[in-house]
Amino acid sequence: MDMNDILAQWDKVQTQEKRKQKESAHNQVSHKKANAPTKEEKELAKSRLSDFDEENNKSINPMEMWLRRYGTVDKDKMIEETEERMRQNDRNVLREMRIEARIDLHGLRQDEAEMRLNSFVSDCQRKGIRKILIVHGKGIHTTGSDPVLGELVRRFIERDKRLGMSGHPDRNIGGNGATWVIIK
Repeated sequence: MDMNDILAQWDKVQTQEKRKQKESAHNQVSHKKANAPTKEEKELAKSRLSDFDEENNKSINPMEMWLRRYGTVDKDKMIEETEERMRQNDRNVLREMRIEARIDLHGLRQDEAEMRLNSFVSDCQRKGIRKILIVHGKGIHTTGSDPVLGELVRRFIERDKRLGMSGHPDRNIGGNGATWVIIK
């Protein structure tokens, strides 16, 4: 055997081994799914996820998250507001409430009095005034039987939707010659 024969035999053996490797590799079934992450990629993702979870658990308290989502209801405040509304509607409280503005209609004719009364109520409502006093007089100087302006004021209060409860004040403020009114 010369050197050429030895090299030819060597090439033959090498090609046979390569063929066997290809066949064994071809016959082997890979259990790895297509596009499945490698072991290193899995470990990296797991470490990132644990960092993310730790970060979220630190910053968000479940109670805080619930309060942010749904808010809070201040029951004490609601009760106070209800009591205040009931108190405002209580006639005694309304009677004792301070008069914030007044208008005197003495000496006016009915049409003048109605125009002034309308503009007065509009101004008071715009300013946020709650209780007004309308001085109309008792009708002592009226030649007829009924006081003219008192009846006009009563009808005006009944018709005007801006006005609510009304009544006559004490004698020292005007008695039957004046009428207090609550503006809604």
